[in-house]
Amino acid sequence: MGIVKSGKVVVLLSGRYAGRKAIVVKTYDEGNKERKFSHAIVAGIDRYPRKVTRAMGKNTIKKRSKVKPFVKFVNYNHIMPTRYVVDIDLKKVLDDDAMNNPETRVESRKTIKKVFEDRYLNQANGKSEKKATGVKYFFQKLRF
Repeated sequence: MGIVKSGKVVVLLSGRYAGRKAIVVKTYDEGNKERKFSHAIVAGIDRYPRKVTRAMGKNTIKKRSKVKPFVKFVNYNHIMPTRYVVDIDLKKVLDDDAMNNPETRVESRKTIKKVFEDRYLNQANGKSEKKATGVKYFFQKLRF
C-alpha cells in the first residue's frame, strides 16, 4: 500500500482504540515472521488534551495539555489513512525490539508522551504549513 507511510496520520477503525488518531511509525507491507499480514507500528493518542483558553494560568494549561499515548501493531485493514502528515519523528523511540519487550514498551510510551506533549505545546514551531495543519488535526479529538 503506497498511501500508508511513516508520518501519516491515520484513524484506527476497530479494537480498543477505534476512532483514535495515530501516527504511522513504521510499515511492513509484506508482513514479517510473526505477523504474516501487512501491518504498521502506530503511536497514537488515547486521551486527548483538553480545551485551553487565554484566561487560564500556566499550571492549568500544563494540566490540561496532558496526553495519554498508545503504541500498537495494526493491520492495514483496520486503519484509515487521512490526508494529513506530521513531522513528529518517532523512529528512534520505537522499533521492533522496543515493541516486543513489555518493559521497553512502557519506557517508549513514556518518551512518546513527552514528545507528544512538547509538540502540542509548541505547535507554532512547525517546519512547513502542511505539516503544521497535520499536527493541529492530530491533536484534536475526532468528533463523530
